Amino acid sequence: MSQYQLITNGQLGSFKMKGYALRYSSFVPRLYNLTKSLGFTPNKIMPSRAFCSDESQGFPIILIAKHFGAFPFNHGRVGGMIALDRHGPHAHHGLDMVIIHASHVGYDKDSQQYGVYRRLQTEPACNTSNCGKIDGVLTWYLQQYEYAKTHVFISKQAYNYSIIIDNELLNEQRNSGIVLALENLIEADDAGNFQVLENLSTAKRFALVSKRRAIMEKMDIKEGDVLPIGDLLTPKDFSFKKSTTDHMEMNLLPAMPIIVSSASPMLKAAQVSTQVEFDRGFRSISQDSHYNGKNVLFISGLNVDISPKSGQIFPLTKFIPWAVFHQSSDGQQTVWEQEEVLKRLQAQPEENNDQIELDSAISDMESYQEIFLHEPS
Repeated sequence: MSQYQLITNGQLGSFKMKGYALRYSSFVPRLYNLTKSLGFTPNKIMPSRAFCSDESQGFPIILIAKHFGAFPFNHGRVGGMIALDRHGPHAHHGLDMVIIHASHVGYDKDSQQYGVYRRLQTEPACNTSNCGKIDGVLTWYLQQYEYAKTHVFISKQAYNYSIIIDNELLNEQRNSGIVLALENLIEADDAGNFQVLENLSTAKRFALVSKRRAIMEKMDIKEGDVLPIGDLLTPKDFSFKKSTTDHMEMNLLPAMPIIVSSASPMLKAAQVSTQVEFDRGFRSISQDSHYNGKNVLFISGLNVDISPKSGQIFPLTKFIPWAVFHQSSDGQQTVWEQEEVLKRLQAQPEENNDQIELDSAISDMESYQEIFLHEPS
C-alpha cells in the first residue's frame, strides 16, 4: 500500500481540532506541571522548541522560558521542520529534556480564514501568508489543481454523459504536473482501454465512467451543457508528479490531493506537516543515545496564530496537541495519542509556582555589579 493510500484511508481524519485547542498561557504551565508529575526535576529541565523562524512564534517561546525557567534550545527549521542533528547538543544542556514541536498556521478572526496573519510591523499593517513556507510550497500545486478543475468538462448529449479532458492533462510525457486517475473518470471498454469519442482542437471527449453518472443526474445538467468539473474532481481522482528535494514539500506531497482540495489548504498542510514530523522526530529521538538515562518528553502539535489587533503586541496563539513521546530515565518509552495527550494536560493545574517573573529577572540582571571583561595576554 502506498503512502498516499495510507493517508487517504484516514490518517488525516484523526487530527481533531474542536475542543482540543489550548491557549498558550494555559498550555505551557500545564505542560510544565505534567513533566513534574512524571518525575522531571525543577530547575534541571532543558526545554527545546522546534518552531518555524516566523516572528509570530515569539510569544510561545517567551512563555516557555517563563515557565521552565530557561530559554529554550532551538530544534527548529523554517516551516517547523525538526533539526534531527541537534539532539546531542540539546541533551548536553540539561538533566531532563523537553522538546516542543509545532507547525503553525495563521488565523484571522474577522474573516474566519486560516493561513493569513496580520503583520503589525508592516505599514500599513496588513495580512500576509502564515506559514509563508507552507504557502510557498502549496502555490504550484494549487495552480495545477485549479487548472484541472477548469479544463476538465462534463457534457450531456442525447441523455449520455461525456467527459472532455484537456490534452495537456492527458500528456503522459510531462516531467511534472497533476496526474489524473483516468479510471475514475473515463469509462473503459472490455479490454480496459479508453476510447476517444471525439478529437477536439485542444482536448478529447470520452464516455464518462458509469459510477459518476448518478451524481450527474442529481446535478440536473441540461442537454447540451458543457460544465467544468470543478469540485467534483476529488482527491481520489488525481495525484501529482514532481521531483523535489525540499523537506517540507516531500512531507506534503503524498497528501497533496487532500490538501489542495480541502476548504483550507494551509490548515490541512500544517496538520499533515505536524503528523509527519512527529513520526520522524519520534523515530530519531527514541533511538538517540544522547538521551539514554534521561527523562524525555517530546510533544508535537499545531500552533494557531490568531492575528493581533492594533494595540496587541503578540498573537493570541493556541496550541492543538497531536501526540507525545515519553521516555523515563530507566529507559521505558511510550507514545500518547491525541486524546490521551489532552486528558493528561487538562488534568494538570494552570498555576505554576516555579515560574520566573521575567521583569524581575531582567531588573535583577541590570542591578548586578558590573563585570569587566579582560583581554587575554
